[in-house]
Amino acid sequence: MTRKYDYLVIGSGIAGMSFALKVAGKGRVALICKTTLDEANTALAQGGVASVTNLEVDNFDKHIEDTIIAGDFLSDREAVTKVVTEAPGQIRQLIGWGVNFDRKDDGTFDLHREGGHSEFRILHHADNTGYEIQQSLIRAVRANPEIDVYENHFAIEIITQHHLGKIVTRRTPDITCYGAYVLTPEGVVDTFLSRVTLMATGGVGAVYQTTTNPLVATGDGIAMVYRAKGTVRDMEFIQFHPTALFHPGDRPSFLITEAMRGYGGVLRNMRGEEFMHKYDPRLSLAPRDIVARAIDSEMKQYGDDHVYLDVTHKDPEETRHHFPNIYRKCLELGIDITRDYIPVAPAAHYLCGGIKVDGNAQSSINRLYAVGECSCTGLHGGNRLASNSLIEAVVYADAAARHALTHVQGYELREDVPAWNDEGTRHPEEMVLITQSIKEVNQIMGTYVGIVRSNLRLDRAWNRLDILYEETERLFKESKASREICELRNIINVGYLIMRQAKERKESRGLHYTVDYPPVKQ
Repeated sequence: MTRKYDYLVIGSGIAGMSFALKVAGKGRVALICKTTLDEANTALAQGGVASVTNLEVDNFDKHIEDTIIAGDFLSDREAVTKVVTEAPGQIRQLIGWGVNFDRKDDGTFDLHREGGHSEFRILHHADNTGYEIQQSLIRAVRANPEIDVYENHFAIEIITQHHLGKIVTRRTPDITCYGAYVLTPEGVVDTFLSRVTLMATGGVGAVYQTTTNPLVATGDGIAMVYRAKGTVRDMEFIQFHPTALFHPGDRPSFLITEAMRGYGGVLRNMRGEEFMHKYDPRLSLAPRDIVARAIDSEMKQYGDDHVYLDVTHKDPEETRHHFPNIYRKCLELGIDITRDYIPVAPAAHYLCGGIKVDGNAQSSINRLYAVGECSCTGLHGGNRLASNSLIEAVVYADAAARHALTHVQGYELREDVPAWNDEGTRHPEEMVLITQSIKEVNQIMGTYVGIVRSNLRLDRAWNRLDILYEETERLFKESKASREICELRNIINVGYLIMRQAKERKESRGLHYTVDYPPVKQ
C-alpha cells in the first residue's frame, strides 16, 4: 500500500512529536512509531530541561560557556548560542502544551543544578521530567486531527534516487528523500511518500549490553541515513551515564539522575571511601565523562563491579520528596536510599554525534531533517552537558518546522517510487541466529568500545563485527523484512560508525578516551 503525506515523522519522542504539532494544520502528518508513543528515551529522562530562567543570578553567557567547557571545546558556538537563547521561548511552548514544571511556593521555578552547570537552571517535574513531557505531548498529538499516528510500525529505509534505479554514492550531489519504506504490524512493507521527512529516531544505547536507554534505541535513523549516503559525524562520542542503578539482569538499567549528585550525593567506592577528589576538584559535580572514567578506574583498580552513591546524610523527607521514583524503585530492591548506599555503575546513555544537520535541522540529504538524539547539531561537541538534550530537541524541532513550512509547497510527491521488493525471500527459519548476533554485537561494543579504548581493542572489535556484518547482510537479502533482522542490521551499522570514527580520532577528547593517546596534562 502507498500512503501520501505532506510530512513524514519517523520517531515519537519529544523531537518528533513537537515537530508534528508545529506543522500540523499546514498539511497532513504521519507519525511513525516503532512500538507505542509511550516508549521513548524522552520518557526516561529524569533530570530535567536546562534553560536560563532566573536572571537575577544566571544569564545566557554562563550557560553557553558551561556547554562549551563540557563539550571539551569541540562544540559549535553558533549552535550553542542558538539553543541557549531560544530555550526560554520553547519552555513557554512546552508549558502551553500542558507540561507542568515544579514551582516553589512563590510561583517561581524550583530549579536543580547538575554536573557542569555553574548555576541552578534545570527545570524539572520531580524526578520524572521526561515522562511528564512525553505524556503532555502524547495528549496534544492524539487530540490533533491532522496527525495520523502509526504505532508498531518500523521504518526500514528512506526512499531516495537509489530506489529509482540511479547509482548514489557519497559524492552524489542533491541526494533527495521522498519518504520511507515502513514495515506494518502485519509484516507488510508499505510505501510512505512525503514532501518532507523528519528523522527523530533517538539514540543508540541498545548497541551496548548495559544501557539506560529503552531497547528500541537501536540507531535506526542514523543507520538508514548512513546507508542512503548521508553525512554522519562524531559517533565516537558516546556518553556513559556514571550512575545507573547496579542490578544485574536489568536491561535497560534504571537511571539514578545526575540531579541526585547536584542535590549533594557523594560517590564512594565499595570500601565506603570518597574518591572523586583524586580525579577532579569539582568532586561529584564534575562533568559526566570525568565521573564515568573515575568510577571505571575505581572499579578496575579493586576488581569491583560497582561503586556507591550516598545521600544518607541528607534529610530523609526531602530526599523522598525530590526523588520519589528513585526511592520507590530502590525500596523494591530492599534499598532504603535515606539509610543505605545506592549501588551504581556506568551505562551507555547518550550519543553526542549522529546525522549532521545545519541550523535549520537539515541533513545533507534534501528534504530530510533530523532532530533530537539521532542528529548532530554541534551543540554537544565532545560531551553533552547535563539536561541540554531535551531543550536541544525542541529548539531544533522548531527550526525544522519553520524551515519546512516555508518550503514544503515547492516539493512534489514522487509518484514513480516502486513498491518494496521482497521477491524470492522467506521468513528466517532460525530466529536464534538473529538474537545471538545481537548479543555478540552488545558484547563486542561493551568490551572493546566502552569508556576507555585502545587501538588494539578497536581493531579486535572491527574484525569481529566485520564477520557479523557479512552474515547479517546475506541473511537480510534472503529474508522477509522483520523488525528483528532490521534492528540487528542497524546496530551493526552503528557499531561500525562508532568504531571507525573512534579510530580516526587520534587524541583523547571529551567522551573518547584512548590509552594510546592520553590527554596532555595542562
